[in-house]
Amino acid sequence: MLIVMAGSSGYLGQELTRRLRAAGHDVVRLVRRPPTAPDERQWDPAVGMLGHEVVDEADVVVNLCGSRLLGIPYNPGYYRKLRSSRVPPTRVLADAIARSTNPAAMIVACGSSAYGDHGDSPVTEESELRGTEPLARLVRDWEAATTPARDAGARVCIMRTAPVISPGSETTNVLVPMFRLGLGVRLSSGRQYFPLVSQRDRVSAAMFLIESTTASGAFNVCCPETPTNAEFTDKFAAAFGRRARLAVPAPILRLGAGPMAGELLRSMNMRPAALLAEGFEFEDRDVDAVMAQLA
Repeated sequence: MLIVMAGSSGYLGQELTRRLRAAGHDVVRLVRRPPTAPDERQWDPAVGMLGHEVVDEADVVVNLCGSRLLGIPYNPGYYRKLRSSRVPPTRVLADAIARSTNPAAMIVACGSSAYGDHGDSPVTEESELRGTEPLARLVRDWEAATTPARDAGARVCIMRTAPVISPGSETTNVLVPMFRLGLGVRLSSGRQYFPLVSQRDRVSAAMFLIESTTASGAFNVCCPETPTNAEFTDKFAAAFGRRARLAVPAPILRLGAGPMAGELLRSMNMRPAALLAEGFEFEDRDVDAVMAQLA
């Protein structure tokens, strides 16, 4: 197949491009500078610049755009950057697909924040999107930006991805220095559920949805078995020969994290029900299998 990909230079994009090409697919990479390679095409999502001819011959358009989510203090300027790097590019791609003579399938790597706090209840793709935090609102708008492609009859898959725990991932890079120093802590009681997924399962899930001819809609990309925050913290510390004995009380988190506190304290017992129903098989089904890659 011919795959047009936005965000190919990122952590997911590089590995996915390699896997797609190894499987015999052609990948055209969208770049925001003048092209320097035969497989590159220029676009500028900030001004809506992407001709439909770029996607006319594509079988699938993959959107992996998004600035870093971790490691920056939460403030309105940061939120605007997160939003502008996700919502407008998705809309530009969806509009181009809608204008195409043969609408390509669209795969969007999105987040899972919109679910919000569900306590102990299993969270599937049918669960209510009850999140009210800034990132939850952003994710809802991010998903809504695919509407033009869906209205044009395109097959659209939205990957509601849990935090990726693998060597080199954003979440892992933030946590490793603290845990190596023995400063890993659980959040509040630690009883809230913390969904996660390995990089290899995320890449495989993206490949699976790209190569499918029927899959469409929302897909939770997470381990089939979701740990609590306390379980995750203990396992992550153990991967580096440490123990996590301390906890950060909820009031301190709310004071220090501000609007992000809800993201840290919510409980999401996510289940990849739609992927499993399509026949996808996970390599890393629980926190122990994910952590084995960090040892």
